[in-house]
Amino acid sequence: MWTTKTFLTKTKRGNIIKIVREHYLRDDLLCGSAACNTCPHKDDEFVLDGKPNSICTLYAYPHYLILDTNVVLHQIDVLEEDALSNVIILQTVLEEVKHQNTAIYQRLLEIIANKKRKFYSFVNEHHKDTYIERNPGEKQNDRNDRAIRKAAVWYETHLSINSVVGQFPKIVLLTDDENNRKIAQEEGIVCCSIKDYVENVTGFIGLVDKLSKNVAPEACSKDALYPAHLTPAQIHEGIRGEGTAVVNGFEKPILLQGHSGINRAVDGDSIAVEIFPEEEWRRPMDIVLEDKADDDPGDQLEEEAVLLKNTKPVQQGDDEITPTGRVVGIIRRKWRQYCGILMRSKFPGATRHLFVPAEKRIPRVRIETRQSDVLANQRILVALDSWPRNSDKNAENEVILLEHDVPHARFSEAVLACLPPDDWTIPEEEIKKRVDLRSECICSVDPPGCTDIDDALHAKALPGKTEDGLKRFEVGVHIADVTHFVRPNTALDKEAANRSTTVYLVGRRIDMVPDLLSSNLCSLRGGEERLAFSCVWEVDENANILHTKFHKSVIKSAAAMTYEEAQIAIDDKSRNDAIVSSLRILNTLAKKLNRKRLDNGALSLSSPEIRFQMDSETHDPVEVQAKKILDTNSMVEEFMLLANISVAQRLAAEFPQCALLRRHPAPPPANFHTFLKAAKQQGFDLDVSTNKAFSKSLDSAVIPGRPFFNTLLRIMATRCMQQAQYFSSGSKTVEEYYHYGLACPIYTHFTSPIRRYADVIVHRLLAASIGCDVTHATLLDTKVANSVCDNLNYRHRQAQYAGRASVTMNTHILFNKRVEVELASVLAVKRNAVHVLIPKYGLEGPLYLPSDKFTYNEEEHIQTCGDVVLKTFDELTVRLSLDSSNLQHRKLVFELVKPHIPGFSVDVMEVEDTKKETEKDQKKRKEETPAKSASKKSKKK
Repeated sequence: MWTTKTFLTKTKRGNIIKIVREHYLRDDLLCGSAACNTCPHKDDEFVLDGKPNSICTLYAYPHYLILDTNVVLHQIDVLEEDALSNVIILQTVLEEVKHQNTAIYQRLLEIIANKKRKFYSFVNEHHKDTYIERNPGEKQNDRNDRAIRKAAVWYETHLSINSVVGQFPKIVLLTDDENNRKIAQEEGIVCCSIKDYVENVTGFIGLVDKLSKNVAPEACSKDALYPAHLTPAQIHEGIRGEGTAVVNGFEKPILLQGHSGINRAVDGDSIAVEIFPEEEWRRPMDIVLEDKADDDPGDQLEEEAVLLKNTKPVQQGDDEITPTGRVVGIIRRKWRQYCGILMRSKFPGATRHLFVPAEKRIPRVRIETRQSDVLANQRILVALDSWPRNSDKNAENEVILLEHDVPHARFSEAVLACLPPDDWTIPEEEIKKRVDLRSECICSVDPPGCTDIDDALHAKALPGKTEDGLKRFEVGVHIADVTHFVRPNTALDKEAANRSTTVYLVGRRIDMVPDLLSSNLCSLRGGEERLAFSCVWEVDENANILHTKFHKSVIKSAAAMTYEEAQIAIDDKSRNDAIVSSLRILNTLAKKLNRKRLDNGALSLSSPEIRFQMDSETHDPVEVQAKKILDTNSMVEEFMLLANISVAQRLAAEFPQCALLRRHPAPPPANFHTFLKAAKQQGFDLDVSTNKAFSKSLDSAVIPGRPFFNTLLRIMATRCMQQAQYFSSGSKTVEEYYHYGLACPIYTHFTSPIRRYADVIVHRLLAASIGCDVTHATLLDTKVANSVCDNLNYRHRQAQYAGRASVTMNTHILFNKRVEVELASVLAVKRNAVHVLIPKYGLEGPLYLPSDKFTYNEEEHIQTCGDVVLKTFDELTVRLSLDSSNLQHRKLVFELVKPHIPGFSVDVMEVEDTKKETEKDQKKRKEETPAKSASKKSKKK
């Protein structure tokens, strides 16, 4: 039988012609399977085994593989290995590969021609049962995906009916297209990604290392640091008509400036280049770059050909000028295999490393391998997978995570298998086991954009009064019941224990538990029923605790609010609804709890926290500001602290040898030496003999007219502290339980089990203490408890460092080509610099001082230049910019504006010009760029 294909095309002269082609369909095409007893195969036409052995643990039964086009295009290195066999290559795929990449097409033909590999080419486009027409308006890619799924269904049906063996081979479709997988599963097709399949193949060491980490094109539209390449049509039009040209026609090489100028081109590529106007041309740099053997390896691309700082602007009549431009498109890639060495990660067991090519013109490449021990001492060959637009920012984030040993791989299939279904709802029998609090007016208060909501609160007045005639209130803290889903010793539990904490980078979150739990089933979202672990107090109007109880509960949050929304509701006198009433009670009691803690010796310290405003399209930072603290921040914090203290007291009583607690050692006197000397220079003798005396001293250290001084003092006091630590109660004396900063004898973490594994352990212990769950051996094992605490402390510390590194990276992105003039405060005076903090942004860094102008007094920690004396806490005016001369270590540069020191301070006229340019640039950016905020969740101690 036959069908016709009709399509329109345009001639060179612009005429439209109609073309009709006949397309013949047959019913005698062979399936190629030895399991089939219907197709008239000859003996040498059986390519596919009748009962193929499965090498993948995901599918224990015999099966054939069908691949989609992208799997072939991006994973040809895997296909060339002997591991995969009994593979069906459809004509649809073969033709697409031929159209897109002739080199890979030839490699695929060689695999098919090798009879030992058992790759069978099936002509689905000419089989009457597998050919499909393209629907009106349907994209060619979507039609081809549909054709591949049609062939997969046909094979499954054909073999089930016509098999000569008892258990006929099934079909597994390999595709990395998530939407295609979803549709395939709906059509009853077994499918998975090539990554999942290969990672579960047994008996072939090193196969996983062959996987390409290629990023789908649609994933590159966000977080893109590089400009998008022009399409082939745009490149052709630009070269032909507008003078956007390749280098041909220029006597001198075109200077490509910076990452964006090179725009992912690699030596040997054929490229299209946009030439900049002549006023932007430059003289070549007149220095020789030093090749340092001890360069600190990063995952940044090396721009050894171009250092912007050393190129010089054009001068009138300068005959050394060089044309400049930028790559706007790749006409033809010249990628090949590159020889080099493996630079291993410094972390034991890491799988992600850097490949350093022998050719310096080739950038360093991030690769994954489990054979680093073997490869480290050898010269190896590496082929490039891809270079997407967002790779540098992703690479920098990757480097941050790797440098701080943050586990961030995708959750394994074993972990995901522990999760409930997406549509899980609370079973009725589970509700019957719990205290039903769905009728209570409970609400959550969190930072904007928070999706992992792990705590909610409620408060209400109780009838009657205390014996002293005081009003009575019920206050509840309700925490996500993560342990209902994360059961001990499961793959999910082991993964959470290893990660230990959720890591918050700017604009990105590395979850401790999968998203289904962290942002859905465990998150206490407004209007949805959720399982919780509740701590409920009866208190009097002076915030004295009269009674405490703990129970597993089911709640339904009435509202999920931001701190600002809650503050507005509290302040709105026209509102008197149940939510506002609850918030006002909480706020009033929180202030009394706070006063009690401070009177008891708790320290109210500070740290410069910042919030980035992010571009809604690129997710790059467009503005930064110091974080605002509202009463509602303190309100939530006070009740989280109270819950943590109450739970700690219960656990220590029930499990004196294995309770997981958190301590904060008092800082040694030596930590305060420089700090006290600096405070004395400002006229304050601070008493640090006890935390209570220290707290009182900080409260009284105020300078009229300098409201930021006291905050600065508390920031510096924070840096005198030691790190708080998790510990097992049996490993310390009771006196060592003390938490210096909070001035409480015992403390733990109970309120954030979505993002801290310490809280998961605490929930299990508390549940056992109230008879809601059973204990298990490892929970009571002191040796295991100590090991868990060691990992918790390590991961917690590394997460903090990673978060700070992410802030630094985004600050560098923000201040690229941006200069600000701002007020700064001196945090410390060093031998060659003063360390300054800009309150407006919460940014800090060194302002270097030349030794030929300044004299350093080591005893008093002051710097002197003539009449100018610089000491800790002084206020300065500085100019802030970014130094990108060292691409591996970009840094903020602080330059002195005031006080003015001739020959050193930045010129006043230059500052005024900077202000005008900056204001103009900021105004333009605000007009053009919609923004949204991004910050890490940081409301609990």
